[in-house]
Amino acid sequence: KEPEATIVEKLKDVTLYEGEDAVFECRLSRETTRDAQWFLGDVPLQSNEMNEIQVQGTRHTLTLRKVTLEDCGPISFKVGQHTSAA
Repeated sequence: KEPEATIVEKLKDVTLYEGEDAVFECRLSRETTRDAQWFLGDVPLQSNEMNEIQVQGTRHTLTLRKVTLEDCGPISFKVGQHTSAA
């Protein structure tokens, strides 16, 4: 059984202007094969032309491209029992 990864570097709040890219970053205690998931409010995010989700080792990054006022809201990152929000 894989040891649980914990969040060691939490999300930080981001303030920007419409049309800019918002970048959120989380770092885990270890690399994990477990499902890590990003959310905007209660909506799970997928990687597509507007949202870029990257994993580099223990670093998980979410980029929201060309944000609008509708994108305003809580972003959260969940892995196992652990959550970080901004």
